[in-house]
This record gives sequence, C-alpha cells and structure tokens, in this order.
Amino acid sequence: MMVTMKRSAVVMISMMMLLFAAACGSGGTNETATTNTPAPATEETTSPPANETGAEAAPQEITTVKFSEVIRSIFYAPHYVAMSKGFFEEEGLNVDMNTSQGSDKGAAALLAGTADISLVGPETAIFIHNQEGNKKLKIFYQLTMKDGSFLLSRTKADSFKWSDLSGKTVISWRPGSAPQMVFSSTLKQEGVADANVITNIAAPAMAAAFTGGQGDYIQVFEPLASTLINEGKAYYAASMGETFGSFPETSYVATSEYIEKNPAVIQKFVNAVAKGREWLNTASDDEIAEALAPFFEGTSKELIIQSVNRYKQQDTWPAKPELTAEAFEKLQGVLIENGVLKPEQKIANMTDVVDMTFVGKIGQ
Repeated sequence: MMVTMKRSAVVMISMMMLLFAAACGSGGTNETATTNTPAPATEETTSPPANETGAEAAPQEITTVKFSEVIRSIFYAPHYVAMSKGFFEEEGLNVDMNTSQGSDKGAAALLAGTADISLVGPETAIFIHNQEGNKKLKIFYQLTMKDGSFLLSRTKADSFKWSDLSGKTVISWRPGSAPQMVFSSTLKQEGVADANVITNIAAPAMAAAFTGGQGDYIQVFEPLASTLINEGKAYYAASMGETFGSFPETSYVATSEYIEKNPAVIQKFVNAVAKGREWLNTASDDEIAEALAPFFEGTSKELIIQSVNRYKQQDTWPAKPELTAEAFEKLQGVLIENGVLKPEQKIANMTDVVDMTFVGKIGQ
C-alpha cells in the first residue's frame, strides 16, 4: 500500500540510506520472503458470545497492527506460531504482516508510518538515534540472542576448521547487516585474514549464485540451509550462532511516539510472542510443522522440523526476551569493529533506544 510520507520522514530516511546504507541488520533468510500473510483476520471485532442470561456479551475490540518483518525465516518461528495459534487474537490484535527485505527498509516503514512495529536488527535504533531527527526508535523485545546463519561448503570435508576459509570465496550478506558483521568479526576472532568475502549479491539471489557455481562457501539461514544440504548442493560446515556466541541479532522495534501512545498494544504484542516462544518449547514436532507450514509453502514438514531443532539446539530464543546491558555493549562493539558506528557515536545510556518494561510485565 502506497502511503505519502511527510517531508521530515523522507529527509530522515534519505539520510539513513546515504549514511548507513550498509547497515541493514538482522538475521533472516533469502529463500521464502513474501508480503503475503496466511489468512489474516479482516474484521475489527469478533462475534460476541452469549452470556449466562442469554444476552450477548460486549464484543471484543480488535486492534490492527501494521507489522513489518525483516525477511522470512524459521529464525523467527515464535512470531509465526503466535499468528497461527491465535495468540495475537487472544490478546485482541490483528497482525497485518509484510516482509520488508532489509532492516533499513523496516526502519523506514516505521518512520514513514506505514508500519507500527518492525522486526529488525537492533542496530537500526542506534543509527536513527544518531541522526538526531524528530523520530526515534525503541527496542522493546529481544526475539533472538544468537546469529541464525549457517556456513555451508561446496565440497564435503571430514571436519571443518576456520583456517579452511583461507584463500576461499564465501558468499555472505551485504555490508553492515548483522550476519555479515558477525561473520566478519568471527574471521578476525579466528585469525582468517585472506578469505574472499562476497557481499554484493542481493539476498534472494545468493542461493542461486552458489548453486550456479559461484563461491566455495555460503552463509544462509533456515530453512534454506537444510534445503541445500538435503538436495546435496551443499554440506554443513559451521553454525555462526554457536561459533560467535550470544549476540542480540533481531528485535521488535517501534517509534517512541507509537509506544507512548499505545502501551497496551505493545504489551499485548509482547505477551503474544512470548506465548509463541513458550508453545515451541512444549509442542510436538508434528504440531510445530503444522503451525509453521502456512508461512513456508513448498518447504517439507521434515525440513521445517529440522530447521526449528537447529535453532533450539543453539538456544536462539532466550527464556527472557530481554536486551541486557551486556548484550547492548557487545552489539555496539561489533558495530564499531565493523566500521558502521564511530566510537564517539556509541550510546552511553541504553534507555535512549531500549525499553524493556513490557518484557518485565510478561505473565502479569
């Protein structure tokens, strides 16, 4: 849907794109991105049930939330579960979802008012804060605490060592994106200085480039990683999440103005996603595959289960979805190390861009 932006929003977005075009963040995937939401609710109220006297009870008010996800990936399974299992509806929310194909675009949608809430890399809130514009973004729920990408190789090896990348070509993500920065920092951490890392291939074209013969390794998310492996087109080398450790890769973000005006909506949204995460912990493989299948058409039940289990094994979704001071410090350190944040731009007071009060009220 086309929406006319106010001049101030356009200026801010233009500045963000010019100064931080490389800074898109967040894990995602390049295989099944779509702007279609499976069977969204269309009515603003639910049918009123009858009470004990036979009279109709007051209808529940339904609030529509315009939501933008960075990219479609099983990495964000708790969110899709919250949609398919009706947890958002239980909270009185109708989530109108689209896929932005980049954290920069997700942030731009918030600034322009075409999205109320976006799932993006938390670094976008830092970048917007440093633009000193009229609108600020705030992180209110930390969905993932590991990088969600996996390194695959073209040829099979008995065991993988990071030194194997010496002199090899790796298809990675665009400069400034969270998976690219995690990969770059890992190479430095492992002492690999001469890998040829390709970062100029658009996300949807990465897999095709690799299967077409380009690159010795590729860095992808689930379910694409498992798909390539099962088709015999690639071999598992390493989990970036397990190698790099704890890292706040993907967060729910909204403008400060929206949060201030709609605290009840934010709390309901947080509650629903938390229910999705808890449900994933207790549901059977078959139940999980059934819940996620509408969001990953063409992906087999077996691959969905395999993908979810990979993310569970590396503790992707934290029990308490909180962006801590320690994690925020690590995030800014990675941004500085990768040259997308100047040391003098580092945010000293994380509450300028982080509000975890809603997370603290989950279950109350």
